[in-house]
Amino acid sequence: MKLIRTEDAVGSVLCHDITQIIPGVTKDAVFRKGHIVTEEDIPVLLSVGKENLYVWEAREGMLHENDAAEILRQVCQGEHMKASGVKEGKIELSAECDGLLKINRDKLNAVNGMGQMVLASRHGDFPVKKGDKIVGMRVVPLVIEEEKMNRVREICGEEPIFQLLPFRPMKAGIVTTGSEVYYGRIQDQFTPVVKDKLEEAGMEVLGNTLCNDDADMVTDAIREWIAKGAEVVVCTGGMSVDPDDRTPLAIRNASDQVVTYGAPVLPGAMFMLAYAGDIPVMGLPGCVMYSKRTIFDLVLPRIAAGERLTAEDFSVLGEGGLCLNCPTCTFPNCGFGK
Repeated sequence: MKLIRTEDAVGSVLCHDITQIIPGVTKDAVFRKGHIVTEEDIPVLLSVGKENLYVWEAREGMLHENDAAEILRQVCQGEHMKASGVKEGKIELSAECDGLLKINRDKLNAVNGMGQMVLASRHGDFPVKKGDKIVGMRVVPLVIEEEKMNRVREICGEEPIFQLLPFRPMKAGIVTTGSEVYYGRIQDQFTPVVKDKLEEAGMEVLGNTLCNDDADMVTDAIREWIAKGAEVVVCTGGMSVDPDDRTPLAIRNASDQVVTYGAPVLPGAMFMLAYAGDIPVMGLPGCVMYSKRTIFDLVLPRIAAGERLTAEDFSVLGEGGLCLNCPTCTFPNCGFGK
């Protein structure tokens, strides 16, 4: 850094905060470290007693923190995101629509692992609403080697680190299973819960079909909903290992691929996901009916965003897969599913 006259500082980068004190009114930084001095700033600087300033000497091959933050924005920002202006070397991205946040974790970790880089985000594979913050970014020093920022570009390539998949309007059919409901022995309390969650995810519920525990009857009901245009089919009940619980068999018979029967998530261990062509068919265990948050809340947003899930998507859910049933639920602002 070097010492220069304030009148000669236009275009220079401040090395320290400049504090303005007005008794009884304010005592705060009028300019922050890293601020680039403009012509309009000169009278203000002189009014707070700054005849001279310490500024950074411009050196070839070095970038100011604001310019470095802009490079980070370029490698981070995907579609449907809005960037803030740069402030004190930091830029934030926020969502322009409701959707599912996807993060390339390998790239994220590689950039943060370089040192002097900060990409701090919310968790991926979770829904965000329009206006939600996604990530904040900056470099740590006031100036940084241009070569390091070029390395960031090389690591990240053409695909952005963050992507936002808008929720798709989908049609859903519900297959309600269980002889006790089918024959009217008890009231169906499962279907209303599932219907509410599907509609919360932006889906149109076409209706529900009541079935007993006959596997063929359930399989036929699944196929009928697909024939009627359902893009998602959800089966409720009959998911345990009891002899009368035949829903997993029915789903298997109606599908081309079974992704998982069972997940390392509590509540929701007996969850099932299969695909009939491109149509996801889910089997929901009884916990979805009475627990506030379950495996269904982790999977449904990803289905609504059009993702096709794999077995690996479920196997990694073990860490964070235990819902603590907090007296006041703050999901998704908690550790469940993360």
